[in-house]
Amino acid sequence: MCRVVDLRQAVLAKNDDAAQALRTGLTARGTTVVNLLSSPGSGKTALLERELLLARERSVPVAALTADLATENDALRLARSGVPVKQVLTDGLCHLEAGMLGRHLDGWLPEDTRILFVENVGNLVCPASYDLGESLRVVLASVTEGEDKPLKYPTAFGLAQLVVVTKTDIAHAVEFDEAAFRANVERVNPGVEIIMTSARRGEGLGLLLDRALAAGDGTGTHTPVMAGRQQAQGHDHGHLHGHDHGHLHGHGHGHDHGADDHHHHHGPGHSHGPDHLPGPDHDHDHDHAHPHPHVRPAAQPR
Repeated sequence: MCRVVDLRQAVLAKNDDAAQALRTGLTARGTTVVNLLSSPGSGKTALLERELLLARERSVPVAALTADLATENDALRLARSGVPVKQVLTDGLCHLEAGMLGRHLDGWLPEDTRILFVENVGNLVCPASYDLGESLRVVLASVTEGEDKPLKYPTAFGLAQLVVVTKTDIAHAVEFDEAAFRANVERVNPGVEIIMTSARRGEGLGLLLDRALAAGDGTGTHTPVMAGRQQAQGHDHGHLHGHDHGHLHGHGHGHDHGADDHHHHHGPGHSHGPDHLPGPDHDHDHDHAHPHPHVRPAAQPR
């Protein structure tokens, strides 16, 4: 049993090193990474689509990378915003890792990108343990998921720098208790900001973009108490090794099994990217990037 814990810690420590290298490289070129975590069906794609459209209206250069086990549905939706979008198919892996992200950004991410939104795999367990080199970690929960969600997933909510509640337009219909939800978030992550949003009605629209820009400027970013405790114990970026994460991958996917790399891009034809972004030591994810003829996003504003 000790060997399993040691292996997990070694894998997470290696990921943390890759994440820090990625963060350093992207920060140096002026790009801020926003890591979006949520359960499936939380509405994060709908909200992100609205935020990307708003970013274009504000002439903020943004891009989005979205990860799923299968299908390119989310990328096709996000590409309608007209910003560079890339789909990563994880082939069953339940989360992204820093090395994977670095490889997928290399040669794709436009040099002038100010904000990169990463829509992680829909899962509040595995992704919570992996730093992606982000400057802002956001956890989203819809009003339909229950007020006790933060207590059920304390690592995901406890390490969040921003909490977003979605689908507030149906809060009354599902009898969502906002006060109880806020109290439960406060229990696992004291002082973290909670914003209420509705992609359908536009409530809270632009707040996510504003917080991302502030994180890029190094202002007003919340530091979770849980992260501080873990840093004091010698774990970079506040990852809880083993807590809320009872398996390393749990999908029978080994590393270095040589999956073919075929790419699909959704977005303008930028081919230049960051210089030598760190890549992974394994290729179990499938990155899709050749353009679909029916997806014709407009040119990204400068």
